[in-house]
Amino acid sequence: MNVSDHGFSTRAIRAGQDFDPTTGSVIPPVYFTTTFVQDGIGGFRNGYEYARGGNPTRTALETLLASLEGGDRAFSFASGLAAEDTLLRAILAPNAHVLMGNDVYGGTHRLVSRVFVPWGASISTVDMSDLDAVRAAIRPDATKVVWVETPSNPLMKITDIAAVAAIAHEFGAVVVVDNTFATPYLQQPLALGADVVVHSTTKYLGGHSDVLGGAVILRDDTQVDGESLADKVAFLQFGVGAVSGPMDAWLTIRGIKTLAVRMDRHSSNAATIAEKLVGHPKLTAVYYPGLPDHPGHHLAAAQMSAFGGMISVQLADGATARRFAESTRLFQLAESLGGVESLGCYPTEMTHASVRGTELEVPDSVVRLSVGIEDVDDLTADLLTALDAL
Repeated sequence: MNVSDHGFSTRAIRAGQDFDPTTGSVIPPVYFTTTFVQDGIGGFRNGYEYARGGNPTRTALETLLASLEGGDRAFSFASGLAAEDTLLRAILAPNAHVLMGNDVYGGTHRLVSRVFVPWGASISTVDMSDLDAVRAAIRPDATKVVWVETPSNPLMKITDIAAVAAIAHEFGAVVVVDNTFATPYLQQPLALGADVVVHSTTKYLGGHSDVLGGAVILRDDTQVDGESLADKVAFLQFGVGAVSGPMDAWLTIRGIKTLAVRMDRHSSNAATIAEKLVGHPKLTAVYYPGLPDHPGHHLAAAQMSAFGGMISVQLADGATARRFAESTRLFQLAESLGGVESLGCYPTEMTHASVRGTELEVPDSVVRLSVGIEDVDDLTADLLTALDAL
């Protein structure tokens, strides 16, 4: 069924999900196979030869991801970092420069600084909300990638995707947007001018903290050095092989089917909680783009349909922040985010430990909250009880 003209929720449930023609099963089967019988040498059935090169369950997920992000092609990987690594391999060469926001997931910065920089690339960071600084930081003939994360992790900075894309394209750089926090339900980076979208599908797309994965989505017309970037990513996906397995792909598809209703609840819960936390005497700041005094509030309202489920809070000092992170009950202390359950994280020693000592270092007084879809009164009470006990 061609559902390209349908609404988001319809596509989330139906794109790439035709019923099984053999049995009529509403849910397409999971193809647990490593190889495919050929009709004579080179006679591949529907293009399938070997599971690293393609699997019908993975194809279904990739079709779904492309539809939701408004891209032409999507590629599903074993993790978000595997997706990012493959994309960067397809673009970078020795002496290439990556410009990255100064507040991004620590693992992304680590990938470039610890893997690609020793290989010969370079990296610098900038406050992506400062467009003059972005323009000044681009190195003509060297900057190949401008990497945007909005809302950013964990300080919830907002970047003007369209404006940054316009600047980057003047210099021929590829604009990559990590859309993990917002998801395609709340934000459409390709429609705003970005060239590529990446996801940790582990997070909101999977949505249930039970499957690891990553994705790259892009348009066919994006080129690097005169070659199709999509074709280069496709080759590296096959040649390097960090692909998602069929069960992981199926679980991610299952999660995506409820993405819209979950994001509505994540967003409404987070908005309620952020408003309740503002002004609490134990907090020095609440970082949530839905708050009217957030510096990126108006921009976020313009390029997002809601403000998402992530909040960060700042306390008086590191010791107080640690006690708070360790004393909540419904907000369980764990890395990751985007699941139906609420999680708390102490970034400086957890998700962002690898960037301590760099310009991306997260203050030790910051705690990140992934607001789940539990009853909001229960979640609010959990946080306020922990704060009041400090």
